[in-house]
Amino acid sequence: MKTAYFTHPDCHDHDTGAAHPESAQRLSAIEDSFIEHGLWAFLKSVDAPEVTREQLLRVHTAGHLNFIEARVPQKGYTRLDQDTVICPGSLLAARRAAGAVVAAVDLVMDGTLDNAFCGVRPPGHHAESGRVLGFCLYNNLAVGAAHALEVHGLERIAILDFDVHQGNGTEDIFIGDDRVLYCSIFEHPFFPFTIPPENSERVISIPLEATARSAEFRLAVFEHWLPALERFKPQMIFVSAGFDAHQDDDMSHVSLTDGDFRWVAEEIMKVAKRHASNRVISVLEGGYEIHSLARCVETHVRVLMGLQ
Repeated sequence: MKTAYFTHPDCHDHDTGAAHPESAQRLSAIEDSFIEHGLWAFLKSVDAPEVTREQLLRVHTAGHLNFIEARVPQKGYTRLDQDTVICPGSLLAARRAAGAVVAAVDLVMDGTLDNAFCGVRPPGHHAESGRVLGFCLYNNLAVGAAHALEVHGLERIAILDFDVHQGNGTEDIFIGDDRVLYCSIFEHPFFPFTIPPENSERVISIPLEATARSAEFRLAVFEHWLPALERFKPQMIFVSAGFDAHQDDDMSHVSLTDGDFRWVAEEIMKVAKRHASNRVISVLEGGYEIHSLARCVETHVRVLMGLQ
């Protein structure tokens, strides 16, 4: 597979302060793992460009963009909500994070790449069209997905979210768009404490209890995600790749293993091979225990690349 890793040094400059779980150490751990296991020899590395305002406005309101821009501090920190902290470098980091997904879409659609992983921060799937939430400023994946729909004219895209927290922002942006199949699995009740949407032809929303383990997770994918994907036959697949349901990660109660994350990536790639010409854009969301995060991202990228 022609697989690329999209990131930028500016994503490390989003400083959230001491002891905040969403730190630059996350990206460092991932990239160190790639070095340790020799992935860079096979993986194309791409510097993420800045997103444009036009691209952001496909999914966010002008008021949302203005709110963030007006509150970036000259020094120190500003808290946008209880959990979301920004510093002077946060705005450029967020623009790179969303721009990475747009650039990945372009290179996959023109055949330069088969698929891509966007190792970016701040994450995105809690950001609604007009609201910052849960560490997220812009909804990076949604910006890229809207670009695929509006610029490249795709008629069927699937968004798969296995982050342990409900992707309320992505739901807010795409529910009601018949071009999008949105599938999610998340712990409930849990942050962000929003009501899960009702399941329909285009929405597959599977809440898991806090006691859930591998069996419950895999059954949900097998019985709900995979049949919906087969019916929909997506032309491109976007993945909100959050690894905070791992048993070593204390940001949730669900207990998945490294093997579960490999398995779900393999199932996604099987669908992509059948229906989407291997076109997968995977975007980092959660995952806060850096050792399990690094292992699981490395495995995820290996699956994208077709390596064992």
